[in-house]
Amino acid sequence: MNITILGTGAWGTALGIHFALHGHRVNMWTHNAEHAQTMQTSRLNERYLAGFRLPENLNVSADLACALQNCELVLVVTPVVGLRESIIKIKELGAGYLPILTACKGFELDSGLLTFEVVKQELPENDKIGVLSGPSFAQELAKQLPCAVCLASENAAWIDDLTPKLNTQVMRLYANHDVIGVAVGGAVKNVMAIATGLSDGLGYGLNARAALVTRGLAEITRLAVAMGAQPKTLMGLAGMGDLILTCTGALSRNRKVGLGLAEGKTLHQVLCEIGHVAEGVPTIEEVHNAAAKHQIDMPITDMLYQLVRNELAASDVMERLMQREPKSE
Repeated sequence: MNITILGTGAWGTALGIHFALHGHRVNMWTHNAEHAQTMQTSRLNERYLAGFRLPENLNVSADLACALQNCELVLVVTPVVGLRESIIKIKELGAGYLPILTACKGFELDSGLLTFEVVKQELPENDKIGVLSGPSFAQELAKQLPCAVCLASENAAWIDDLTPKLNTQVMRLYANHDVIGVAVGGAVKNVMAIATGLSDGLGYGLNARAALVTRGLAEITRLAVAMGAQPKTLMGLAGMGDLILTCTGALSRNRKVGLGLAEGKTLHQVLCEIGHVAEGVPTIEEVHNAAAKHQIDMPITDMLYQLVRNELAASDVMERLMQREPKSE
């Protein structure tokens, strides 16, 4: 299959390497011409995923029209903030009919739309729009270590047909028809990872971490169901699986945000040190707004919202959570 990947960050590059290694022809696109040329010439992405050579059947370009030639599937792996602009570029090139999977996780700022909803809004006549999500770190996929993720879409026939075409012995794919649940799970777990990183950084221990992960899953499920998802989706890869990985894995950027805040660093300092996009940070406000809109109780999200707005000290977040009124689970 001819696959075009928009975005040359760590996750986009890992997906490109993976699919190229498994026989697909991959074109990667970035708006940064200098970065594209460096990757194409050196066969490396030292900026975002150092140490992994790009296969020969993977090309990198800053020319989107060129990258979309003979394309059969588009994977959008830009940060969420760049998603709509990327889709508009595709539409302007007359390629809005192409099947599109978003592999970025979050809510669009201000609109509060999920990633697939942004694509649908820009391409209302395209009936092949979906989401790739699940527990997966870029470095491990690039090493060809095994993982399992979901492909989700409202178009059940299309996603059921696409899944076996992309499935490999390294990346096991599961088709899912609850695209809202998969998208919400992928977005909100990043918020919970910041909370668990904060708890770990403050030395609250493994008991506290387990409590945060468990109650975090409850928050995610409440919001997802209110938005139209099936509860069982959040018990699977895109919910519980992704949440566990992101909250406990040393490679998690969002967990690193929490760890940095626990050290007393400013949010700006932490993000500069990480050097990559941590989608959980902008997602906090959008999840807070969504919870208010749907009248959902999300105390962990609410405490982090106060924290990033400098209304609450990092050391007070856990104390406030523990002081909440006792209730039935």
